[in-house]
Amino acid sequence: MVTKRPQARAGQRIGLLGGSFDPPHEGHRHITLEALKRFNLDGIWWLVSPGNPLKPRGPAPLQARLEASRALMQHPRVRVTGVEARTGTRYTAQTLRALQGLYPGVRFVWLMGADNLAQLDRWQEWRWIMDNVPVGVLARPGERLEARNSRAARIYRAARLEEPESRLLGRSGAPAWCFVNVPLNGASSSEIRARGGWLPAE
Repeated sequence: MVTKRPQARAGQRIGLLGGSFDPPHEGHRHITLEALKRFNLDGIWWLVSPGNPLKPRGPAPLQARLEASRALMQHPRVRVTGVEARTGTRYTAQTLRALQGLYPGVRFVWLMGADNLAQLDRWQEWRWIMDNVPVGVLARPGERLEARNSRAARIYRAARLEEPESRLLGRSGAPAWCFVNVPLNGASSSEIRARGGWLPAE
């Protein structure tokens, strides 16, 4: 059962970390805690997606991924949610529009690893995302140079906050994005699946 949607008040800065979390791992937890601190956020929501449109194979059942995520990510300012299953949205831009409608006045910040910035221009309505929601990018192993030279980074160069300004991101008007280097954690969902470390119950 997908639980009720999380609560937030107008003016709060809420980071959104979307993904399949198939499975969730310490790397997800690591960048979540770093984002709370580096971007001065009031809270972070994990948006555990029903499916990733960019991946050809479907993930494990949503409820299994939600339960595993909640077991891993226990923090008073972090909520694990299956909100996309409730809103019926599949793409990030659709989800962001739905959340902005459901939570008027909340200042959402989209969070992603540097690997996602590198291929952001493949996302549906990616320029709408950049133009309407501040974006926090956290460096992951092996992706820094590619991300910084990506099409999205080049087009939105003027909207970038430098790393010492990262705490201002949640109060900045879009377009605004900030790339921060964090202590690296090399955990990978695909590697966990490949070695048979993720066998959720059907």
